[in-house]
Amino acid sequence: MNRFAPTKAAGTRTVDEVTGSRRLRRMRKAAWSRRLVQENHLTVDDLIWPIFLVDGENVREPIAAMPGVFRFSVDVAVREVERAAKLGIPAIATFPNVDLSLRDVTGSLILDPDNLTNRATRAIKEAVPEIGVITDAALDPFTSHGHDGVLRNGIIVNDETVEQVAAGAVLQAAAGADIIAPSDMMDGRIGVIRSALDDNGFQDVAIMSYATKFDSAFYGPYRDAIGTAGLLKGDKKTYYINAANSAEALRETEQDILEGTDMVMVKPGMPYLDIIRLLKDTFALPTFAYQVSGEYSMIMAAAANGWIDGERAMMESLLAFKRAGADGILTYFAPSVAEKLKG
Repeated sequence: MNRFAPTKAAGTRTVDEVTGSRRLRRMRKAAWSRRLVQENHLTVDDLIWPIFLVDGENVREPIAAMPGVFRFSVDVAVREVERAAKLGIPAIATFPNVDLSLRDVTGSLILDPDNLTNRATRAIKEAVPEIGVITDAALDPFTSHGHDGVLRNGIIVNDETVEQVAAGAVLQAAAGADIIAPSDMMDGRIGVIRSALDDNGFQDVAIMSYATKFDSAFYGPYRDAIGTAGLLKGDKKTYYINAANSAEALRETEQDILEGTDMVMVKPGMPYLDIIRLLKDTFALPTFAYQVSGEYSMIMAAAANGWIDGERAMMESLLAFKRAGADGILTYFAPSVAEKLKG
Protein backbone atom coordinates (compact mmCIF):
# COMPACT_ATOMS: atom_id res chain seq x y z
CA MET A 1 0.00 0.00 0.00
CA ASN A 2 1.34 3.43 -0.98
CA ARG A 3 1.32 5.46 2.21
CA PHE A 4 1.51 8.67 0.12
CA ALA A 5 -1.62 7.84 -1.96
CA PRO A 6 -4.37 10.41 -1.45
CA THR A 7 -7.37 9.26 0.47
CA LYS A 8 -10.89 10.57 0.05
CA ALA A 9 -11.79 12.70 3.04
CA ALA A 10 -15.10 12.00 4.67
CA GLY A 11 -17.89 14.04 3.13
CA THR A 12 -15.97 15.14 0.00
CA ARG A 13 -17.21 14.50 -3.53
CA THR A 14 -15.47 13.65 -6.77
CA VAL A 15 -15.43 16.09 -9.72
CA ASP A 16 -17.99 13.92 -11.53
CA GLU A 17 -20.24 14.02 -8.49
CA VAL A 18 -19.96 17.82 -8.43
CA THR A 19 -20.43 18.41 -12.17
CA GLY A 20 -22.81 15.56 -12.92
CA SER A 21 -20.41 14.45 -15.66
CA ARG A 22 -20.83 17.81 -17.42
CA ARG A 23 -17.30 18.70 -18.45
CA LEU A 24 -17.33 22.12 -20.13
CA ARG A 25 -13.71 21.69 -21.22
CA ARG A 26 -14.70 18.92 -23.66
CA MET A 27 -15.64 21.47 -26.32
CA ARG A 28 -12.53 23.56 -25.68
CA LYS A 29 -10.00 20.82 -26.30
CA ALA A 30 -9.46 21.45 -30.03
CA ALA A 31 -9.53 24.39 -32.40
CA TRP A 32 -12.30 22.82 -34.51
CA SER A 33 -14.59 22.26 -31.51
CA ARG A 34 -13.96 25.77 -30.16
CA ARG A 35 -14.93 27.18 -33.56
CA LEU A 36 -17.99 24.95 -33.70
CA VAL A 37 -19.50 26.34 -30.50
CA GLN A 38 -18.32 29.97 -30.75
CA GLU A 39 -21.30 32.16 -29.94
CA ASN A 40 -20.30 35.48 -31.49
CA HIS A 41 -18.41 36.21 -34.69
CA LEU A 42 -16.72 39.30 -36.06
CA THR A 43 -16.88 39.80 -39.83
CA VAL A 44 -15.84 42.56 -42.19
CA ASP A 45 -19.54 43.40 -42.52
CA ASP A 46 -19.45 44.68 -38.94
CA LEU A 47 -16.91 47.43 -39.67
CA ILE A 48 -17.25 51.16 -40.28
CA TRP A 49 -13.99 53.03 -40.81
CA PRO A 50 -13.76 56.62 -39.49
CA ILE A 51 -11.32 58.74 -41.49
CA PHE A 52 -10.00 62.27 -41.01
CA LEU A 53 -9.89 64.85 -43.78
CA VAL A 54 -7.68 67.86 -44.38
CA ASP A 55 -7.37 70.39 -47.19
CA GLY A 56 -4.61 70.16 -49.79
CA GLU A 57 -3.40 67.62 -52.31
CA ASN A 58 -1.50 64.38 -51.81
CA VAL A 59 -1.56 64.90 -48.04
CA ARG A 60 -1.16 61.93 -45.70
CA GLU A 61 -0.53 63.54 -42.35
CA PRO A 62 0.16 61.34 -39.29
CA ILE A 63 -1.74 62.01 -36.08
CA ALA A 64 0.71 61.84 -33.18
CA ALA A 65 -1.88 60.79 -30.59
CA MET A 66 -3.22 58.00 -32.82
CA PRO A 67 -0.35 55.88 -34.17
CA GLY A 68 -1.18 54.46 -37.59
CA VAL A 69 -4.00 56.96 -38.22
CA PHE A 70 -3.69 59.84 -40.71
CA ARG A 71 -5.44 62.93 -41.97
CA PHE A 72 -6.05 62.57 -45.71
CA SER A 73 -6.56 65.19 -48.37
CA VAL A 74 -9.56 64.41 -50.55
CA ASP A 75 -7.53 62.79 -53.34
CA VAL A 76 -5.73 60.49 -50.89
CA ALA A 77 -8.98 59.77 -49.06
CA VAL A 78 -10.48 58.52 -52.31
CA ARG A 79 -7.59 56.08 -52.80
CA GLU A 80 -7.87 54.89 -49.20
CA VAL A 81 -11.62 54.35 -49.52
CA GLU A 82 -11.05 52.38 -52.73
CA ARG A 83 -8.75 50.13 -50.70
CA ALA A 84 -11.37 49.82 -47.95
CA ALA A 85 -14.01 48.82 -50.48
CA LYS A 86 -11.74 46.11 -51.89
CA LEU A 87 -11.35 44.76 -48.36
CA GLY A 88 -15.13 44.55 -48.10
CA ILE A 89 -15.64 47.33 -45.53
CA PRO A 90 -19.29 48.42 -45.97
CA ALA A 91 -19.02 52.08 -44.94
CA ILE A 92 -16.74 54.92 -43.93
CA ALA A 93 -17.40 57.93 -41.69
CA THR A 94 -15.70 61.25 -42.41
CA PHE A 95 -14.47 63.91 -39.97
CA PRO A 96 -12.81 67.13 -41.24
CA ASN A 97 -9.93 69.11 -39.79
CA VAL A 98 -10.82 72.60 -40.99
CA ASP A 99 -8.34 75.47 -41.21
CA LEU A 100 -8.68 77.73 -38.17
CA SER A 101 -9.19 80.78 -40.37
CA LEU A 102 -12.45 79.28 -41.63
CA ARG A 103 -13.97 78.64 -38.20
CA ASP A 104 -16.27 81.00 -36.32
CA VAL A 105 -18.45 81.08 -33.22
CA THR A 106 -21.49 79.67 -35.06
CA GLY A 107 -19.75 77.06 -37.20
CA SER A 108 -21.22 78.65 -40.30
CA LEU A 109 -18.90 76.76 -42.66
CA ILE A 110 -21.19 73.74 -42.34
CA LEU A 111 -23.59 75.72 -44.55
CA ASP A 112 -21.09 75.85 -47.42
CA PRO A 113 -22.00 73.24 -50.07
CA ASP A 114 -18.31 73.10 -51.03
CA ASN A 115 -16.82 72.61 -47.56
CA LEU A 116 -14.27 69.88 -46.94
CA THR A 117 -16.83 67.29 -45.83
CA ASN A 118 -19.04 67.78 -48.87
CA ARG A 119 -16.17 67.85 -51.35
CA ALA A 120 -14.88 64.58 -49.94
CA THR A 121 -18.32 62.98 -50.08
CA ARG A 122 -18.80 63.89 -53.74
CA ALA A 123 -15.36 62.62 -54.69
CA ILE A 124 -15.74 59.37 -52.76
CA LYS A 125 -19.21 58.59 -54.06
CA GLU A 126 -18.09 59.30 -57.63
CA ALA A 127 -15.06 57.01 -57.36
CA VAL A 128 -16.44 54.33 -55.02
CA PRO A 129 -20.25 54.42 -55.29
CA GLU A 130 -20.62 51.00 -53.71
CA ILE A 131 -19.36 52.07 -50.27
CA GLY A 132 -21.57 53.82 -47.74
CA VAL A 133 -20.63 57.35 -46.66
CA ILE A 134 -21.61 58.54 -43.17
CA THR A 135 -21.27 62.23 -42.32
CA ASP A 136 -21.51 64.07 -39.02
CA ALA A 137 -23.62 67.23 -39.00
CA ALA A 138 -22.25 68.48 -35.65
CA LEU A 139 -20.64 71.90 -35.62
CA ASP A 140 -17.47 71.27 -33.60
CA PRO A 141 -15.12 70.91 -36.60
CA PHE A 142 -16.35 74.31 -37.81
CA THR A 143 -16.49 76.36 -34.60
CA SER A 144 -13.71 78.56 -33.28
CA HIS A 145 -14.41 77.37 -29.72
CA GLY A 146 -14.53 73.60 -30.27
CA HIS A 147 -18.08 73.10 -29.02
CA ASP A 148 -20.72 71.14 -30.94
CA GLY A 149 -23.14 74.05 -31.20
CA VAL A 150 -23.65 77.77 -31.57
CA LEU A 151 -22.15 79.69 -28.65
CA ARG A 152 -24.05 82.71 -27.31
CA ASN A 153 -22.96 84.49 -24.11
CA GLY A 154 -21.13 81.41 -22.91
CA ILE A 155 -24.08 79.09 -23.55
CA ILE A 156 -24.51 76.49 -26.29
CA VAL A 157 -27.95 77.46 -27.59
CA ASN A 158 -30.05 74.44 -28.49
CA ASP A 159 -32.63 75.48 -31.04
CA GLU A 160 -30.41 77.70 -33.18
CA THR A 161 -27.84 74.91 -33.25
CA VAL A 162 -30.47 72.38 -34.34
CA GLU A 163 -31.58 74.61 -37.23
CA GLN A 164 -28.01 74.93 -38.46
CA VAL A 165 -27.23 71.23 -37.97
CA ALA A 166 -30.34 70.30 -39.99
CA ALA A 167 -29.40 72.70 -42.80
CA GLY A 168 -25.90 71.23 -42.85
CA ALA A 169 -27.34 67.72 -42.97
CA VAL A 170 -29.37 68.57 -46.08
CA LEU A 171 -26.21 69.84 -47.80
CA GLN A 172 -24.39 66.65 -46.82
CA ALA A 173 -27.21 64.56 -48.27
CA ALA A 174 -27.11 66.63 -51.46
CA ALA A 175 -23.37 65.89 -51.74
CA GLY A 176 -24.15 62.17 -51.63
CA ALA A 177 -24.05 61.14 -47.95
CA ASP A 178 -25.95 57.90 -47.37
CA ILE A 179 -26.30 58.30 -43.60
CA ILE A 180 -26.37 61.43 -41.48
CA ALA A 181 -24.94 60.80 -38.01
CA PRO A 182 -25.32 63.96 -35.90
CA SER A 183 -23.08 63.83 -32.82
CA ASP A 184 -24.00 67.18 -31.25
CA MET A 185 -26.49 65.82 -28.68
CA MET A 186 -28.87 68.78 -28.95
CA ASP A 187 -32.47 68.14 -27.95
CA GLY A 188 -34.84 67.55 -30.86
CA ARG A 189 -32.18 67.34 -33.57
CA ILE A 190 -33.24 63.97 -34.98
CA GLY A 191 -36.82 65.03 -35.66
CA VAL A 192 -35.79 68.32 -37.25
CA ILE A 193 -33.14 66.64 -39.41
CA ARG A 194 -35.62 63.97 -40.52
CA SER A 195 -38.17 66.62 -41.52
CA ALA A 196 -35.52 68.67 -43.34
CA LEU A 197 -34.25 65.66 -45.27
CA ASP A 198 -37.77 64.58 -46.24
CA ASP A 199 -38.84 68.08 -47.25
CA ASN A 200 -35.82 68.34 -49.56
CA GLY A 201 -36.34 65.01 -51.31
CA PHE A 202 -33.88 62.93 -49.29
CA GLN A 203 -36.35 60.44 -47.85
CA ASP A 204 -33.92 57.58 -48.51
CA VAL A 205 -31.05 59.11 -46.56
CA ALA A 206 -30.86 57.35 -43.19
CA ILE A 207 -30.03 58.74 -39.76
CA MET A 208 -27.66 57.11 -37.29
CA SER A 209 -28.22 58.81 -33.98
CA TYR A 210 -25.42 59.29 -31.48
CA ALA A 211 -28.18 58.38 -29.07
CA THR A 212 -25.92 57.94 -26.06
CA LYS A 213 -22.83 60.07 -26.31
CA PHE A 214 -21.28 60.28 -22.87
CA ASP A 215 -19.18 63.01 -21.31
CA SER A 216 -15.98 60.99 -21.49
CA ALA A 217 -12.24 61.25 -21.01
CA PHE A 218 -11.69 58.99 -24.04
CA TYR A 219 -12.15 61.65 -26.77
CA GLY A 220 -8.80 63.40 -26.38
CA PRO A 221 -6.91 62.02 -29.41
CA TYR A 222 -9.94 62.67 -31.64
CA ARG A 223 -9.93 66.33 -30.68
CA ASP A 224 -6.28 66.47 -31.68
CA ALA A 225 -7.18 64.85 -34.99
CA ILE A 226 -9.82 67.44 -35.92
CA GLY A 227 -7.91 70.36 -34.42
CA THR A 228 -10.25 71.30 -31.57
CA ALA A 229 -8.16 70.21 -28.57
CA GLY A 230 -6.61 73.62 -28.03
CA LEU A 231 -9.80 75.51 -28.82
CA LEU A 232 -12.25 74.00 -26.35
CA LYS A 233 -13.15 76.31 -23.48
CA GLY A 234 -14.94 74.66 -20.60
CA ASP A 235 -16.48 71.24 -21.13
CA LYS A 236 -19.45 69.58 -22.82
CA LYS A 237 -21.31 68.47 -19.70
CA THR A 238 -24.41 70.53 -20.52
CA TYR A 239 -25.18 68.44 -23.60
CA TYR A 240 -23.34 65.10 -23.31
CA ILE A 241 -24.69 62.40 -20.97
CA ASN A 242 -23.24 61.95 -17.49
CA ALA A 243 -21.07 58.82 -17.52
CA ALA A 244 -22.83 57.62 -14.36
CA ASN A 245 -26.31 57.51 -15.94
CA SER A 246 -27.93 54.56 -17.68
CA ALA A 247 -31.64 55.39 -17.27
CA GLU A 248 -30.94 58.75 -18.91
CA ALA A 249 -29.30 56.91 -21.81
CA LEU A 250 -32.53 54.96 -22.25
CA ARG A 251 -34.58 58.16 -22.31
CA GLU A 252 -32.25 59.78 -24.84
CA THR A 253 -32.44 56.75 -27.09
CA GLU A 254 -36.21 56.46 -26.85
CA GLN A 255 -36.57 60.13 -27.76
CA ASP A 256 -34.36 59.73 -30.84
CA ILE A 257 -36.35 56.68 -31.93
CA LEU A 258 -39.62 58.57 -31.56
CA GLU A 259 -38.15 61.39 -33.67
CA GLY A 260 -37.29 58.99 -36.48
CA THR A 261 -33.74 57.68 -36.22
CA ASP A 262 -33.01 54.50 -38.18
CA MET A 263 -30.05 53.37 -36.07
CA VAL A 264 -28.58 54.21 -32.67
CA MET A 265 -25.01 54.46 -31.49
CA VAL A 266 -23.23 54.17 -28.14
CA LYS A 267 -20.12 56.31 -27.72
CA PRO A 268 -17.56 55.51 -26.31
CA GLY A 269 -17.69 51.76 -26.72
CA MET A 270 -15.71 49.60 -24.32
CA PRO A 271 -16.55 51.44 -21.06
CA TYR A 272 -20.24 51.27 -22.01
CA LEU A 273 -20.83 47.66 -23.01
CA ASP A 274 -23.69 47.56 -20.50
CA ILE A 275 -25.40 50.41 -22.35
CA ILE A 276 -25.05 48.60 -25.69
CA ARG A 277 -26.76 45.54 -24.24
CA LEU A 278 -29.42 47.66 -22.52
CA LEU A 279 -30.35 49.49 -25.72
CA LYS A 280 -30.35 46.38 -27.87
CA ASP A 281 -32.52 44.41 -25.44
CA THR A 282 -34.91 47.33 -24.88
CA PHE A 283 -35.43 48.66 -28.39
CA ALA A 284 -34.23 45.90 -30.80
CA LEU A 285 -33.07 48.61 -33.22
CA PRO A 286 -29.83 48.41 -35.23
CA THR A 287 -27.27 49.35 -32.59
CA PHE A 288 -23.70 50.49 -33.21
CA ALA A 289 -20.67 51.06 -30.99
CA TYR A 290 -17.99 53.68 -31.58
CA GLN A 291 -14.59 52.45 -30.43
CA VAL A 292 -13.31 55.97 -29.90
CA SER A 293 -9.86 57.44 -30.27
CA GLY A 294 -8.84 56.98 -26.64
CA GLU A 295 -9.71 53.29 -26.77
CA TYR A 296 -7.71 52.87 -29.96
CA SER A 297 -4.70 54.81 -28.66
CA MET A 298 -4.58 52.89 -25.37
CA ILE A 299 -4.34 49.58 -27.22
CA MET A 300 -1.74 50.93 -29.62
CA ALA A 301 0.38 52.46 -26.85
CA ALA A 302 0.30 49.33 -24.71
CA ALA A 303 1.20 47.20 -27.73
CA ALA A 304 4.05 49.53 -28.68
CA ASN A 305 5.48 49.11 -25.17
CA GLY A 306 5.21 45.34 -25.36
CA TRP A 307 2.71 45.20 -22.50
CA ILE A 308 -0.02 43.46 -24.50
CA ASP A 309 -0.41 41.55 -27.74
CA GLY A 310 -1.85 44.37 -29.85
CA GLU A 311 -3.46 42.21 -32.51
CA ARG A 312 -5.16 39.94 -30.00
CA ALA A 313 -6.35 42.93 -27.96
CA MET A 314 -7.72 44.55 -31.11
CA MET A 315 -9.76 41.48 -32.05
CA GLU A 316 -10.88 40.78 -28.50
CA SER A 317 -12.12 44.33 -28.03
CA LEU A 318 -14.22 44.18 -31.18
CA LEU A 319 -15.66 40.78 -30.27
CA ALA A 320 -16.72 42.30 -26.95
CA PHE A 321 -18.93 44.76 -28.82
CA LYS A 322 -20.55 41.92 -30.73
CA ARG A 323 -21.10 39.97 -27.53
CA ALA A 324 -22.74 43.03 -25.97
CA GLY A 325 -25.21 43.19 -28.87
CA ALA A 326 -23.68 45.68 -31.32
CA ASP A 327 -24.65 45.18 -34.96
CA GLY A 328 -21.61 47.10 -36.14
CA ILE A 329 -18.59 49.02 -34.90
CA LEU A 330 -16.97 52.29 -35.87
CA THR A 331 -13.28 51.59 -35.37
CA TYR A 332 -9.96 53.00 -36.54
CA PHE A 333 -8.76 49.40 -36.67
CA ALA A 334 -11.14 48.63 -39.56
CA PRO A 335 -8.56 48.20 -42.36
CA SER A 336 -6.26 46.09 -40.17
CA VAL A 337 -9.14 43.92 -39.01
CA ALA A 338 -10.48 43.54 -42.54
CA GLU A 339 -7.06 42.42 -43.80
CA LYS A 340 -6.78 39.91 -40.95
CA LEU A 341 -10.28 38.54 -41.56
CA LYS A 342 -9.69 38.38 -45.30
CA GLY A 343 -6.43 36.53 -44.72
